[in-house]
Amino acid sequence: MDFSNEYNASSIHAQGDAWFIDRVKELTDGQVDITLHTGGSLGFRSADNFYAVADNAVQIADSLSGTLGGIDPIFLLSSLPFVADDVESAHRLYDIARPEYAKVFKDNNQILLYASPWPASGIWSKTPVTSMQGLQGLKIRSYDRNGTETLMNAGASPVKLSWADVVPQLATGGIEAVLTSAEAGANGSFWEHLNDFSAINYAVPLNMVHMNRDAFDDLSEANQQAILQAAKETDAHNWEVVKQRLKKNYAQLREHQVAIHDPIPPEFQASLEKAAKPVVENWIETAGERGRDILEQYRSQEAE
Repeated sequence: MDFSNEYNASSIHAQGDAWFIDRVKELTDGQVDITLHTGGSLGFRSADNFYAVADNAVQIADSLSGTLGGIDPIFLLSSLPFVADDVESAHRLYDIARPEYAKVFKDNNQILLYASPWPASGIWSKTPVTSMQGLQGLKIRSYDRNGTETLMNAGASPVKLSWADVVPQLATGGIEAVLTSAEAGANGSFWEHLNDFSAINYAVPLNMVHMNRDAFDDLSEANQQAILQAAKETDAHNWEVVKQRLKKNYAQLREHQVAIHDPIPPEFQASLEKAAKPVVENWIETAGERGRDILEQYRSQEAE
């Protein structure tokens, strides 16, 4: 089976996927052979993966959830701005919403295997972005509709780009800043183009790892159970790994003379959250009752 991932081999996601493949190999005594293709080498980006897996053009894929927002608004949940802005909160939100994610995949001939969380998104830039003034007119990459709308509300000029297009656009001046994690910037060697990282803790977005249902059904029952067991273990593994990643990322950034602004000024944080509020409200309206129920359950847990 082939496994598509748009991100490079050193990314937290590709490493998690390799860990999953190793567990499958161990649990099936090598009977299930999965080949991981990183860097979008199969020609599929995250936005392409959903239908590629549904059609069995590729059997498994690791896809940035927000890029699937046009398929179903539930996929924009993890990137709602300033709703779940740390790993523990994001994990709780994922646990609540997982049945809804799984249902969408099931309705499209797929199985949700596990989530692959990012460290929190911040702003990479050429000059410090530590106030709303720094955002005015800034040509900044966003990764989904939530980010585009939030950044527009904040006065920036966002450009929605798939990961594969980010570094080329930085190199040619098409963009001058990027909304993404310290992790992603380190993987993309952003220090070749950008000098600052502002830890706005925008969101902890998820990648979803999903498998074609027919490919799964073609396996023996024992191997099916091995796939599900490996997925369950990888899910737990990924949530633990992401907790440790920021320290490593910051060390890399400092090594390459990237200035880190963490925390950002409170007044900047408050203004960003104000810009984000209509985006969250619009998502609730679009997602309907299930979206409202998920957020109500999440917020009630937070209050406990």
